[in-house]
Amino acid sequence: MAGPSSSVVNIGTMPLPRIDSARGQAAVATIRDGSTDRDTTAVAVRFILQEFARIAPGKSVEVRVPPHGAVQIVEGLGHTRGTPPNVIELDAATLVALAVGAETWDAAVDRGAVRASGTRATLAELVPLTALRE
Repeated sequence: MAGPSSSVVNIGTMPLPRIDSARGQAAVATIRDGSTDRDTTAVAVRFILQEFARIAPGKSVEVRVPPHGAVQIVEGLGHTRGTPPNVIELDAATLVALAVGAETWDAAVDRGAVRASGTRATLAELVPLTALRE
């Protein structure tokens, strides 16, 4: 079993190799600059989700970015089966824009780019990510 200093991170229910900061930040910058490469997008999304899990560990909110990944974050009551009570779903471009500070949470919600259900389904307190801020 992997310990706390392991190179494996658990995103959603599947353990995935940890994306190192330099690789993740480079992928985010590439997508922010307009690339639509699928592999780079997947790395950027998974890195951002990994950062959410690091700064807001828990299982009360699920963030989904189909088809690239999902993560459970934020302390509080979690769920074990079925659809969780607090779900956020958004596309990769919106996730990157939020993470780097190019868009606010409220603006993304207002334009319909975010589907959020549940009383705790918000990323407003987590974005932009300090390490990725423009």
